[in-house]
Amino acid sequence: MIHPVAKRPLLCVARKLPKPVEDRLAKSYEAQFNVEDRQLTGEELLSRATGCDALLITPADKMTKAFLDKLPASVKAIATFSVGYDHIDLAAAKARGLTVTNTPDVLTDATADIAMLLILGAARGAYWGERMVRDANWGAWSPTHPLGHDVSGRRLGILGMGRIGRAVARRAKGFNMELHYHNRSAVAEAGALGARYHPRFEDMLPHCDFLSINCASTPTTRGIINEKTLALLPANAIVVNSARGEIVDDDALIDALKSGRVAAAGLDVFRGEPNIDPRYRTLDNVFLLPHLGSATHNTRIAMGMRAVDNLDAFFSGARPRDLLTG
Repeated sequence: MIHPVAKRPLLCVARKLPKPVEDRLAKSYEAQFNVEDRQLTGEELLSRATGCDALLITPADKMTKAFLDKLPASVKAIATFSVGYDHIDLAAAKARGLTVTNTPDVLTDATADIAMLLILGAARGAYWGERMVRDANWGAWSPTHPLGHDVSGRRLGILGMGRIGRAVARRAKGFNMELHYHNRSAVAEAGALGARYHPRFEDMLPHCDFLSINCASTPTTRGIINEKTLALLPANAIVVNSARGEIVDDDALIDALKSGRVAAAGLDVFRGEPNIDPRYRTLDNVFLLPHLGSATHNTRIAMGMRAVDNLDAFFSGARPRDLLTG
């Protein structure tokens, strides 16, 4: 059992957060805010953590074993402002006795909306269409150029039928899409939507006019979109990723986009972001977004409040709702 502390806990906040969240933190904690709102180096974050009871971090703050081994002994909890936690070495955190929490649920709809935007933007040529208008290259109407791809009535394969995957499926039903999915196990809600379950990922791919990546980044899923799996897609398939960049082999996807084997892609996440593979910027058949999955005012506030809820529970001696190290 975690015992409540008598004084207001000292909290290191790694990045600037929405004002309502920082206002709440200021009332309950001795909060050290990042007023500059710049990404701290690991050494800077370690320095600011000196004497702190907890950290409130973001996915850009890499909690590696090496970092955690150097963390001041005063730090007992880490709350990440994200649903994903692949930036945290949970095994090392557990070994050190740290409580680690995330923020699930509250960003589901916003991220699913972005997934549908990627599907529509990639299929209908949002990038080259807007560029034609902005660059004043919009010529006379033509029956044959430029043309995109239909979305309504097509087949959508969803990799990862968690909260976000199910939300994408519900939205896709509005476009009368035929649903397929791969998950570690069958999901009752997906079945109720008429989605067909494929126990093997490779078996789903031939049924995917669109492939939406909505799984977590794990040792099993990293690089799962590669030359072999892309080759199993139907001709002119479209790939969208609103999950994590590491799931995609960039070389394989870029080659497939250049050759036309994959008709288009919609990407909100990238390996090594924001330093993405520069070749993506040269391709007209890629619709690119700068990791906007949860980027709405209401969602970011809700994420912050969820993180604070978890910290409040920890420091009151209760079990945090979103405990990752339990």
